[in-house]
Amino acid sequence: MPQHHPAPVDVFAWIDDAESVRREAGLVRTLRPRPAVSPLLDLAGNDYLGLTRHPETVRGAREAAERWGAGATGSRLVTGTTELHAELERELAAFCGFEAALVFSSGYAANLAAVTALGDRDALVVSDAGNHASIVDGCRLARAATAVIPHADPEAARKALAAHEGRALLVTDSVFSVDGDAAPLAGYAAVCREAGAALLVDDAHGLGVLGEGGRGALHEAGLAGAPYVVATLTLSKSLGSQGGAVLGPAKVIRHLVNAARTFIFDTGLAPAAAGAALASLRLLRREPERAGRAREVAGRLYGALTASGLTAARPDAAVVSVRAPSASAALRWAADCREAGLSVGCFRPPSVPDGISRLRLTARADLTGEEIDRAVAVILATAPAGATDR
Repeated sequence: MPQHHPAPVDVFAWIDDAESVRREAGLVRTLRPRPAVSPLLDLAGNDYLGLTRHPETVRGAREAAERWGAGATGSRLVTGTTELHAELERELAAFCGFEAALVFSSGYAANLAAVTALGDRDALVVSDAGNHASIVDGCRLARAATAVIPHADPEAARKALAAHEGRALLVTDSVFSVDGDAAPLAGYAAVCREAGAALLVDDAHGLGVLGEGGRGALHEAGLAGAPYVVATLTLSKSLGSQGGAVLGPAKVIRHLVNAARTFIFDTGLAPAAAGAALASLRLLRREPERAGRAREVAGRLYGALTASGLTAARPDAAVVSVRAPSASAALRWAADCREAGLSVGCFRPPSVPDGISRLRLTARADLTGEEIDRAVAVILATAPAGATDR
């Protein structure tokens, strides 16, 4: 039998110290498994269009699993690409207005792929300070010279690009996940055209909510299909499934197939997820009004909460962010909401770049007026001292 030799010291003692620091700061995170059917009203997830349990989405997942199996069986370049993946890529590109698309196992993997393959060590990457962690990690892994500019500042982007000779890439979220504000895409695009730089936009929170029939923020801005523009997105938010994609010129997609490590070395997206996303995409094409309804719900939540004295960022899409007095207050606030039957997101450092903790609410297209009123009532009733200006 193998012998187990005790370590001379507790080699992970430093973890206890780190956990103590997190606990004192109110920053401990825990997993909370939810049941299949929850009694809570959900304003915490990213199911913007209410499609993750829609019968057509579920049927798309079930039929794909029955036909193709439970897993993709390998990387996309070996056995992990099915006809279903190719079908999803064609329809995603056509819907969003791009020449081609490439599907990944997650939106995180898609961002890592796009940033590292387009922003290598010979290029400059200019990154908005409000960008998602997956973009930040992509910049680190790319080993490119990286300039982090102030949030939503095209003039700062212009100066950063002007100081560089050679290839450059400006990368930004379309809608920022913390406050739900939209990037100045027109300004960023103008800067890129002037400097001869590429523009990479993460449209995770724009797809299904912004643009004609939910075609996304780039479609709304008239930038979809532009030869210098590349988009990334997730299948896990408005499309109610799982996975991610990169959309852009066909030659960019071909480059990713040959250069993106999170594509080459990762197992392909499970067929069930691809089938569910495709079913949701087709449903959105038939019911484009869902996009406007999500924005309408966000507006109603924002209006009711701010009218009662809470401080919230005006939503440009479906994210409503409500400020809390502190990290510990935000944690208690979210817990009190849960006790009262409402699930809300709780954003604390390091998830918030400005250090200000928040409740993050998801405006879903399938919420009824009664559910909106109930959510507002619970948030107001549980608000901690210092949360309102009244």
